[in-house]
Amino acid sequence: MVVAMNLHVSEYASRVLGVVKEKFGLKDKSEAMDKFAEMFGDEFIDKEAKDEYIKKIIEIEKRHIAKYNQKKMTLAEFDRLCGISNV
Repeated sequence: MVVAMNLHVSEYASRVLGVVKEKFGLKDKSEAMDKFAEMFGDEFIDKEAKDEYIKKIIEIEKRHIAKYNQKKMTLAEFDRLCGISNV
C-alpha cells in the first residue's frame, strides 16, 4: 500500500534523508524516508505478523495440546519451541 503525502521537513531532516538516500543508493528522499522508517519504526510500532508465522504458531500450539492436553506452557518453553532465544 502506498500513501501519498505532502511533507514539510526541517533543513536538518532533509539533510538526514539525503544521507540515507546516498548511503543506500536510493532514487529519492521518499525511498529514504521508507528506509528510515523500516530501520527505526519498530521502536515505536510493532510490525504485523506474517501469515506463515501465525500458521507456525498455531501448529506448535496444536502439537502441544495433542501431546500435553490442556497443560499450560511457560513463555520460556514457548519461545524455545518457536526458536526464539533471549540472548
